Amino acid sequence: MPKSKVRKKTDYTVNPASRIPVKVKGGPSPVWYVTIMLGFMLAGLAWLLVYYLGSDHIEWMANLNAWNFLIGFGLMVIGLIMTMRWR
Repeated sequence: MPKSKVRKKTDYTVNPASRIPVKVKGGPSPVWYVTIMLGFMLAGLAWLLVYYLGSDHIEWMANLNAWNFLIGFGLMVIGLIMTMRWR
């Protein structure tokens, strides 16, 4: 059986331009930003828990029906969107 040609491989060298760190505008997020971000997520979770456990006893919440899901998940989504700007 004939022998296949051996291809010469080039040595891998690290591109020095890729080793330069990227500068991020601004510094770390303030403590109040993280607090508000987590507050939105926990408020959405609390809204859904209260809806599931106590909507029979809270008349105005029972009248909202499926809008409770929009409110609860909406609060959590606001918190998740805030995580994109968190440093």
